[in-house]
Amino acid sequence: MTSPGASHAPAVEHPADRIRIVSTPGVCGGRPRIDGHRIQVEDVAVWHERQGMSPDQILSEHPSLTLAEVHAALAYYYENRDRIDADLDEAKRYAAEMKAKAGPSLLELRIRSRTNDAQDDPLSPR
Repeated sequence: MTSPGASHAPAVEHPADRIRIVSTPGVCGGRPRIDGHRIQVEDVAVWHERQGMSPDQILSEHPSLTLAEVHAALAYYYENRDRIDADLDEAKRYAAEMKAKAGPSLLELRIRSRTNDAQDDPLSPR
């Protein structure tokens, strides 16, 4: 209990208190992201966990982030790892499925055509 004459100073907001992970429908597919950025938690997780980047390396590649934001994203990832890893695996499966349905790209077709033409070329270095 405070004495009647004691003043109540307002709570001082620490900059780290403003770092939030948000999910906004229509932004980044509604996936969790760092507030104020389009960088998703799963992006930071992939950079750190799968590509082996340290938080400092992530900052070097993405200077608009702060170290606290990177750590907030990693903390969120570790708290929700199963769900985020499942989302990443589903995205990978979907991309593979779409690639298989699409068939060869125009570039792949051109390369095949040139390779086939080169086999019939008597002046080919082969």
